[in-house]
Amino acid sequence: MNIEGIVLTIITAATPLWLAALGELVTERSGVLNLGVEGMMAMGAVAGFAVAHLTGQPLLGVVAAILAGMATASLFALLTLVLVANQVASGLALTLFGLGLSALIGASFVAIPGQGIPTLADPDLVGVPVLGFVLAPFRALAEIPYVGRILFGQDPLVYAAVALTFGVWWFLFRTRGGLILRAVGDSHGSAHALGYNVVAVRFLAVLFGGACAGLAGGYLSLIYTPQWSTNMTAGRGWIALALVVFASWLPGRLAAGALLFGAVSIMQLHAQALGVSVPSQFLKMLPYVTTIVVLVLISRSDTLLRANTPRDLGRPFVPDR
Repeated sequence: MNIEGIVLTIITAATPLWLAALGELVTERSGVLNLGVEGMMAMGAVAGFAVAHLTGQPLLGVVAAILAGMATASLFALLTLVLVANQVASGLALTLFGLGLSALIGASFVAIPGQGIPTLADPDLVGVPVLGFVLAPFRALAEIPYVGRILFGQDPLVYAAVALTFGVWWFLFRTRGGLILRAVGDSHGSAHALGYNVVAVRFLAVLFGGACAGLAGGYLSLIYTPQWSTNMTAGRGWIALALVVFASWLPGRLAAGALLFGAVSIMQLHAQALGVSVPSQFLKMLPYVTTIVVLVLISRSDTLLRANTPRDLGRPFVPDR
């Protein structure tokens, strides 16, 4: 069994969950519950693939995926923060809207092969004149036995997920802006009384969540499976939502949880390849069964349920007139 190959596929499977959950973590830390992650991911996936295919530039597709996620998230922010609509109902509506609109937009892109984004150690990428000098060490380091490809042979968005994890942790717990965001999530009334613009803070948090969800969707259509197909998110947005609770709203735990859920997704594929005498339908259920089991276990523990939970999560805020 190729352990290195399995680890690489686990990281690849975990990255879209990792990115989407990071954005939702920041959103929920501000006190907003956005259940539309699946819809934002779908919009990011179709926008990323469409732009990459039409322009021939996958990196432009990444930018388009981020912008599509932010645009979709802005609709949710407008409904829930400005018009004070119910967050749960609006999030569910956003998921249905995103899945439907992405299917409509992507109808003409079905079955078209994508270009994909190479890894930093890819020979073709290293051969680019400007990037060659900078990325040549990655190709050399990627040749280290056992760990070289795992540490230095990943695609750029994997490293972006790692950097975002450290960035989110630093922002939330080491900056004044992060303190304000957490204060808004814990007690929007008190934050408003201190003079902070609760709606603006939450709007920016929702946009960040949309950007990460869009990037996660773009990862699916540009790297994970470089093509577009209807409903290619396949419930990953819901797993990302559960992952935030699983991680107790902490970025470090979230990264570990994403790798765990990615491992569950990949191991069921390897089990089928090894001829394990278990129905394939059951193996495909494993990631979602794991999600349900984790949520049930957390809900039965008051300590885990209350740990770091934003106290005003999901509660609407109407500023004093």
